[in-house]
Amino acid sequence: MDRFESENQNGFGLTRRSLVGGMGAALLMAMLPLDFAQSAGTDIAQKIADHFSSVKTMSGEFVQFGPRGEQTGGKFFLERPGKIRFNYEQPSPMRVISDGKSVVIGNLKLKTWDIYPLSKTPLALLLGNKIDLKGKMVRDVKEEADLITIKLGDRSIFADSTITMMFDPKTFELRQWTITDNQGKDTSVMIFNVQTGLTFDEKVFKVPYDAVHEQNSGRRR
Repeated sequence: MDRFESENQNGFGLTRRSLVGGMGAALLMAMLPLDFAQSAGTDIAQKIADHFSSVKTMSGEFVQFGPRGEQTGGKFFLERPGKIRFNYEQPSPMRVISDGKSVVIGNLKLKTWDIYPLSKTPLALLLGNKIDLKGKMVRDVKEEADLITIKLGDRSIFADSTITMMFDPKTFELRQWTITDNQGKDTSVMIFNVQTGLTFDEKVFKVPYDAVHEQNSGRRR
């Protein structure tokens, strides 16, 4: 594992390697029996997904806790369909940007960028105008008085990783998510001070394609 992969992760708790292989986030995993797909748990999961996808713009702050206890934070910006940005606080040099077509992970200190088609990542599902949680996507649902926890995954896309999302049972607002990778290591992200119904400058989600192409040209020489 190189330094980039071991030390730097994006706002969804995903390393560069896991992004290439399915972003390491288990948003969809094992195929479950039909009777589970028809359960009340899946129904509440879809209701929450419908609420989440109805929020067209969102911004707030996040705190990320890594598997070794490391902690970092920053700000995020979201606009459907397909756009998101994570700005990490100093001293982290990381940026994660999706403009609706491509997702880039940038290290401003090293001046490196890695680019992936949005359609090949689970962000395409999370950032769509509609999130369809078919039965096979939902691995577990727990309803408690103060929290609804939904565990999602699909081995064909995310291998053995999973994502566990935690929602407010009254407002259906997302509070936290935890990525568990195929080694059983957790990365958790909490969001707060969230605002919705915002208007963003188009520059917020601008991918620096010139820098990406210049870097790739240099690698081919």
